[in-house]
Amino acid sequence: MKFFIDTANLAQIKEAQALGVLDGVTTNPSLMAKEGITGKNNILKHYVDICNLVEGDVSAEVNALDYDGMIKEGEELAELHDQIVVKLPMTKEGVMAAKYFSDKGIKTNVTLVFSAGQALLAAKAGATYVSPFIGRLDDVSTDGLALIEEIRLIYDNYGYETQILAASVRHTMHIVNCAKIGADVMTGPLSAIAGLLKHPLTDIGLAQFVADFEKGNK
Repeated sequence: MKFFIDTANLAQIKEAQALGVLDGVTTNPSLMAKEGITGKNNILKHYVDICNLVEGDVSAEVNALDYDGMIKEGEELAELHDQIVVKLPMTKEGVMAAKYFSDKGIKTNVTLVFSAGQALLAAKAGATYVSPFIGRLDDVSTDGLALIEEIRLIYDNYGYETQILAASVRHTMHIVNCAKIGADVMTGPLSAIAGLLKHPLTDIGLAQFVADFEKGNK
């Protein structure tokens, strides 16, 4: 399973990259705003800065809601860097745009997916990634992981190459369960990725090893 970090914070991206397990980055307008990055030129430059930090795909989201606007913005984003993936909303216009970019060999990520039917349409349109938001489904008392299972079954049934990118991942068990189900990618905060390192028995065992070494080597 690929590990993407969901942020626009360059320091966090560098930290995840240094860990040696990072495969890509996802961003959105909200994450940009959180880092105080505003204005078209600043946002476009920041996308390039992110691409220069990592080797994998970097999802850059369009802001337009109409088809023509998505095409214009998406083409501009795709020209920024070879690693850019054009992120499109799960709407009629977004699906049409995904088909347009797919035919041109430009990678896409269809986002804000909350049903298996939506994921099926994205795959039919040739999306590179589909992003079901499991955490947001959990927030409204719906099983987000069950959606990943449904999409995995459908894609396997028909051999769709669209990758399931489990988004809105909140914690370590989301990551582990997505890996068990067969999600191709997860994207979440640095805290969720780093949390996989932790286990109290590891800490206890390491402390004992250090104590025993010091007893025998003094």
